[in-house]
Amino acid sequence: MSPAFGKCYDPSGTTWGIPTYPWRFAPDGLATRRQLRAQGLRPGGQPIAAQVMRASRKRRTGIQVAYLYQVDKAKPVRPMTPGRQVALNKAMTARRTCPTCRTITGYCIPTSLGMCVTCAYPKEQRAA
Repeated sequence: MSPAFGKCYDPSGTTWGIPTYPWRFAPDGLATRRQLRAQGLRPGGQPIAAQVMRASRKRRTGIQVAYLYQVDKAKPVRPMTPGRQVALNKAMTARRTCPTCRTITGYCIPTSLGMCVTCAYPKEQRAA
């Protein structure tokens, strides 16, 4: 067993407090939030059943963790109601509306610019 594998393999939960498995080695019947969502399910308030870990160069801690939930205790995803759909449409329209020129763009306004690309770079737009 490699050292990296050994650090992440703790099915009894003595080291990390909850059962821990290496990435892609979790037992059947457990799934992440995204895997549940792909099946049309959600955790539904159940506690975290286990976790999977792997080394990561992008994280400060050097470890990436994903929590696992029991598939048999998962509940179906709540259906989209008309009120939720209206609220979602309003939120997306607000993200696409430029605060400077008040036009609705075909994309979400970048938070780094705070306005549409045409308002942020007017000289480049005239040249094109």
